[in-house]
Amino acid sequence: MSQLPPRTAIRRLDARDPDFLATLDALLAFESEADERIDTAVSEILRAVRSTGDAAVVEYTRRFDHLDVHSMGALELPRAELRAALDSLPAEQREALTIAADRVRLYHERQKAESWEYTEADGTRLGQKVTALDRVGLYVPGGRASYPSSVLMNAVPAKVAGVGELIMVVPTPRGGTGRSRSKARSSSRKFPTSTLKPMPPASSSTARSP
Repeated sequence: MSQLPPRTAIRRLDARDPDFLATLDALLAFESEADERIDTAVSEILRAVRSTGDAAVVEYTRRFDHLDVHSMGALELPRAELRAALDSLPAEQREALTIAADRVRLYHERQKAESWEYTEADGTRLGQKVTALDRVGLYVPGGRASYPSSVLMNAVPAKVAGVGELIMVVPTPRGGTGRSRSKARSSSRKFPTSTLKPMPPASSSTARSP
């Protein structure tokens, strides 16, 4: 039996306490300071990437993910490795992911917007044109845990919308090989949803669907 993760203590504040406002201000001040540090670090990274492009991405990957790579090509996860990862899943886990993918797909198929138009009596044509994006980027968090559900909730809607190319990026803390590499890419319109499931950890939604 696997061990449960340690419990995290949650601090509770009571608005009736006499020091409530002071305590709250102290907490918010800390968050503001942390946010400022994060903004500064991100701004520096963006400037470096704008300036030196792929070289900066490779350098940051080596620095933060401790992945020994020397080119962007080394970050791409081949389809064969995706397939091998899928095939290595236990039957129960694979079935659960398949069911989840089907449910996500069915929901978004009903949500999909369609193009339409009509012509008024004077000949004026009015309508709505819905066109899928050619390419979307998906960021899949994976620093401390795996989130395959987030892969499904971002990638499946994009495919339902008709997006032609999905580029999925994941972190590889402390380095990694095979299915824990930094970048996975699909450029096929017939990209099967099932091959998305064994991708490394998954979250925030950057896939845009019309």
